Amino acid sequence: MYPNLYYLIKELFGLSIPFLKSVSSAGFFMALAFLPGAWLWEYELKRKEKNGELTYRTETVIVGNGANIKRILFHFLLGFIAGFKLIGLFINQSSVQNNTDYFFSLQGNLIAGIACGSVWALITFYTGYKQKLTVPQKETVKIYPHEYVPHAILVAALSGIIGAKFFGLMENWNAFIHDPLAQIFSSNGFAFLGGFIVATFAMWFYHYKFGVQRMRIADALAPSLILSYSLGRLGCQISGDGDWGINNIHAKPFSWLPNWLWSYNYPHNILHKGIYIQHCTWDDYCNKLAVGVYPTPLYELIIGLILFSILMLIRKRVKLAGRISAFYLMFMAVERLFIEQIRVDVRYNFLGLHPTQAEILSVFCFACGVFLYLIAPKLNANKKLH
Repeated sequence: MYPNLYYLIKELFGLSIPFLKSVSSAGFFMALAFLPGAWLWEYELKRKEKNGELTYRTETVIVGNGANIKRILFHFLLGFIAGFKLIGLFINQSSVQNNTDYFFSLQGNLIAGIACGSVWALITFYTGYKQKLTVPQKETVKIYPHEYVPHAILVAALSGIIGAKFFGLMENWNAFIHDPLAQIFSSNGFAFLGGFIVATFAMWFYHYKFGVQRMRIADALAPSLILSYSLGRLGCQISGDGDWGINNIHAKPFSWLPNWLWSYNYPHNILHKGIYIQHCTWDDYCNKLAVGVYPTPLYELIIGLILFSILMLIRKRVKLAGRISAFYLMFMAVERLFIEQIRVDVRYNFLGLHPTQAEILSVFCFACGVFLYLIAPKLNANKKLH
């Protein structure tokens, strides 16, 4: 396992780059998973626009006003934060003991922050100045759904992180009550399915401006969400962030099956779980599980890619708006219900049953998927989705 990119790059290429210790493997691969999802979503939206399933909306804008002071100040602030923290971390890496604590402290490099903020502000000012007209004009422009993908991905990423952290805190309530700040600002303790659900609803409300077309936008988004969710699980597997399964001491069902795909002990995991690895030189990451467990992140990656392939195969054949979204909800619910049977998780006492948080959310998602599947013909007949 590679808790951060430093150890991954060092093992693959033999390069020692201390700055990379600040880049979590889990976060890096989760962020990377958004890229193919974003590309696919934009591709699907353009396909639906070309087929006439989606159309544009009009908006009146004023062009030629020059640089906007609010935009300049906002970009200065973003540049300042990036320079202050990121460049500061690069310069002062040797004195930073804990990267998470560093990012939530007042430590940083003031000169780098001012320099980066000023450069971005000047670029923004110059861009606006070049577009300035003697007499500003009003223009009516056409805006297609695919043009909002970059903004929507940012909304999905932020809402997904917030949702994953919120449900993670609920799942580990006792630890949260004991030390709230440490749990909130910890790089661990994220509930993937919670973030997945919150991001899905955030996307729905974000595209509310497109009114009756939002269900078709959701159908275009469904395969992308499954793809990004599946690829994001690579981050969990590579970092060893605790999303593994229960102990697996059973014999392999097939001799050709690799040991790491059946029972894995997650050496150098980011949670410091298990027994000490003799002669380890990986800073604080010198533990491995005493007993091998099911590598459930890999199972979710494989199952997710299969479900993604199914959605891609049927998306052009399913004509009713909303049906692809319904399949997506049901597929993801069944996938997670299956994984929960072999995964380590907190269980609740509910009416004599002992479900996990993910099982409860999965049942909710499946019910929503069934409901959407059943009402799709009626909604299409009433032309509420066109």
